Amino acid sequence: MESNHITGRSLAGKTVVITGGSSGVGRATAEAFALEGCNVVIAARGKEALDETVSLCRDLGAISLGIVTDVSVAEDVQKLAEEALQFNGRIDIWVNNAGVMSSGKFEEIPMEINEQVIKTNLFGYMHGAYNALPIFKKQEEGILINNVSIGGFMPAPYSAVYSSTKFGIRGMMEGLQGEISDFANIHICNLFPQIQRSTGNAHSAKFSGLDFKVPPFAADPRDTAAKIVELAKNPRKGLFPDVQSLIIKNLYGLFPKSIMNTASAGMRIMMKIKKGKPNPGNILWPSPKPHRIYGETSLPIPTRKTKLALLAGIGLGLSYMIIKSRSNKN
Repeated sequence: MESNHITGRSLAGKTVVITGGSSGVGRATAEAFALEGCNVVIAARGKEALDETVSLCRDLGAISLGIVTDVSVAEDVQKLAEEALQFNGRIDIWVNNAGVMSSGKFEEIPMEINEQVIKTNLFGYMHGAYNALPIFKKQEEGILINNVSIGGFMPAPYSAVYSSTKFGIRGMMEGLQGEISDFANIHICNLFPQIQRSTGNAHSAKFSGLDFKVPPFAADPRDTAAKIVELAKNPRKGLFPDVQSLIIKNLYGLFPKSIMNTASAGMRIMMKIKKGKPNPGNILWPSPKPHRIYGETSLPIPTRKTKLALLAGIGLGLSYMIIKSRSNKN
């Protein structure tokens, strides 16, 4: 396996902490930093999956350590930071990546599930920043990278609580970017990828009859991991990792009501057709197998050109709908 070469500062010998590193984008990110010659500290709730990722990094020649961590628990993240410091004397890069998702009708998702989504996603990123930034300030350098997702700009249909955490992460980190603006060598970088072709969907909680696989236009987790490495080499405040994510964000900015109503209608159809059983997924406990980077898609994966054509078609269709709607009103 070859590393995606990205110009910028060398990362060899740097110590990087990655939360949610046992599968999906997290495992791909651990792999990518291992290929860059980093010392990789991986955090996740499940020890078995954690050990698998550590072995993967070591097989790639990296010094690696796995620490069982529930990011929703402040004491766990504090312990993670302390053990990571003991590992190599410093932390150069911290990647906030651990996250969970629950989909379904708001009132049909158990409150325990909703509250844990907030604790893992929003509190988890807060706990990471709370421990990483003091270390960076003491070192007078460091990079905090947040895998926020495009959900920081566009709410996911029938995932209201999940969406609230992503909007919250973006707001929190943009505020913290101001707080560290007088530290020239400390950076907070936010990544906004679209839905991933990872195991994340298979592990997510689903209620209200929802039962679906990853759509075929989803992004490749290894491509997203490469962009996280790019931010470590060339820090910037915000980055959309591919053209599709940027198009989706801009389309939503232009037609928020039409896009959300259309997406919600599609979800309602799936609820009626699929009629899946309630599934709490990995919200309250570690992710079940499979522990890997890629998940299953509902249809064959289209080419990049097909993806762009599909997005362009959706954009044109929405534009036509809005223009027609305005004409009818006039």
